[in-house]
Amino acid sequence: MNEQRNHFQDQTLLNISWPLFIELSLHMGIGIIATLMLSHYSDDAAAGVGVANQLLTMFILVFNVTSVGAVILIGQKLGAGRIKEARRVARSAFGLNFWFGIFIGLIVFVFGENLLGFFDIHGKTQAYGLLFVKICGASLFLESLSLALSAVLRSHGYTKESMFVTVLMDMISIGGNILAITGIFGLPVTGVAGVSWAIVVARLFAVLALLHFVYRRLALKLTFKDTVRINKEDIRGLLEIGIPSAGENFSYQFSQLIITGFIATLGASSLAARVYVTNISMICYLFTLAIASGTQLLIARYIGAKQYDRALHRGVKTLKLAMAASFITSLAIALIGSPVIHVFTENPGILAVSLPILWAIVFTEPGRAMNIVLMSSLKSAGDVRFPVYIGIFSMWLIAVSLSYTFGIHFHLGLLGIWIAQGLDEWFRGVFATRRWLSKPWFKKELVRVSAEPNTL
Repeated sequence: MNEQRNHFQDQTLLNISWPLFIELSLHMGIGIIATLMLSHYSDDAAAGVGVANQLLTMFILVFNVTSVGAVILIGQKLGAGRIKEARRVARSAFGLNFWFGIFIGLIVFVFGENLLGFFDIHGKTQAYGLLFVKICGASLFLESLSLALSAVLRSHGYTKESMFVTVLMDMISIGGNILAITGIFGLPVTGVAGVSWAIVVARLFAVLALLHFVYRRLALKLTFKDTVRINKEDIRGLLEIGIPSAGENFSYQFSQLIITGFIATLGASSLAARVYVTNISMICYLFTLAIASGTQLLIARYIGAKQYDRALHRGVKTLKLAMAASFITSLAIALIGSPVIHVFTENPGILAVSLPILWAIVFTEPGRAMNIVLMSSLKSAGDVRFPVYIGIFSMWLIAVSLSYTFGIHFHLGLLGIWIAQGLDEWFRGVFATRRWLSKPWFKKELVRVSAEPNTL
């Protein structure tokens, strides 16, 4: 028991984060590759799928309610030596996401066209987006299960297994994209429909593979019984952490929907440019996401073990690394901007809009790094409400209102909108830093470690 507990408490950030970095690289890479391939198939298809994917991302946030809660709760219980309770939370997370997935999948499939109408897109762009929403929306049930299973593995430190599943998922998805768009081997070009079905197949594979790894690594067999016998205490704990966390993300995604509506009024070139530059900017915060996720796991364990100074220093070290990496990467991309954009499109209208945005990214990304690292660290420390309060205030008062002011009112277009979003990231990042340095865990501890840890 002690040996196992020490293993959970003493894993390093490097051991946890490098598989996460590869996994996130592949996960983002497949999105960039899909966008790139669709852009050569049709700019309308790339824009439509980009918008549709933004809609689906909002619903995936519902699944993250359970996943975020599971990572933090399981991590804290492992750090405190409560192994039995950690396994019980894993079963509860799986069961809860099972029902979330069915419910959300039905809503998106039935009301997809109405939901897509909020984006104010028309013609071929709207048709491509609707097709993607219908097919991929129906498979959100699989995405829900895979997020829960991946959270269970990661919280126990098994990040390599999740990485392996992502590698194979991407191979399936890329293979499907090639078959759908290129017409290789004389096959018909199915375009967006083929790309969508490739994602469905990849998601199905992911669920089966993750179930296998959960059983092999944790000796935890998840069955249908776990979907009907969910521990009430675990549900409360998962939702107390997950709902505020998802609330912050939901507010962000909804604000992005409104901003996308602003961009749509600027024309098709601006909308397509936004999709392309967003994919490029993902490269800038890839490293940040990886080490922030690893830091979140470690801090949850440190808090569970009441190693507060260790948690504080880990958060600060990760923050410095993330900000430096984001600045250097974004600056490098801005310096070679034209060739990067030309990879996606040769459309002169899109190129003219996109190139100035790459320099705005240099301003935005260090602020985003502060945000990502410290907001996730605060959640692990039990301070789950602060990110919601400051996030909602900043996203709407700064990001949305200034996007309209700069982009539409002062006619700065997409550049003005990107500057506004950069101000939002910096505002939230500065407040997150101040909050972290105030050591909020002394009054926000979620796990009360008993005098004698439970035994297996």
